[in-house]
Amino acid sequence: MAPDQQRGNATRRRGAVLEEAILRAAAEELKAGGYAGMTMDRVAQRAGTNKNAIYRRWPSRAALGVAAYRHLADAELRVPDTGTLRGDALALLRAANTTWSSPQGAVLRDLLAAAADTPELLTLLREQAGASDTDTAWLTLLERAAARGEATAGAVHPRVASVPLTLLRGEYAVRGLPQVPDEVLTEIVDEVFLPLVRGRATQR
Repeated sequence: MAPDQQRGNATRRRGAVLEEAILRAAAEELKAGGYAGMTMDRVAQRAGTNKNAIYRRWPSRAALGVAAYRHLADAELRVPDTGTLRGDALALLRAANTTWSSPQGAVLRDLLAAAADTPELLTLLREQAGASDTDTAWLTLLERAAARGEATAGAVHPRVASVPLTLLRGEYAVRGLPQVPDEVLTEIVDEVFLPLVRGRATQR
């Protein structure tokens, strides 16, 4: 398509239509080259628009990257139901490990680093990445365990639910591993998470 035609299309596309085209282009750039390879120039070229149109909607590259991430994080989170808390926790932690070690996970880690100094972007990224859904999934595991008698009601707590993923993220951040070994996941569940659950004998 000729540049003049691209400019004509950009002129005709406005509002939500143009915004969606930009987000889709940014998501494609994230997939192609990660966050490091996603530049405003490349997104503008792919979307058939100009950088001014992008900056009017997103003030920075990080803001655009965070907004575009939802196009990559479209897999529905499934809460495992193995019949035991240990089985459920291992299954959910393994699924998270697979995601974090994938190209999509690399994009997410880069975006987390880029948005570290901007609280509103971090909040948006958590929403785009389904963090609230993940928190709910871990709470669901604890609720099921309490219903089966594997845990007390006091163990169904957001802080308890957040421990496995916090430790998993720490492995990636501190050790820089391409993927956390399965034996480490087992240690997180058996040596930290389950003892913590069992230790909360009273409801807080």
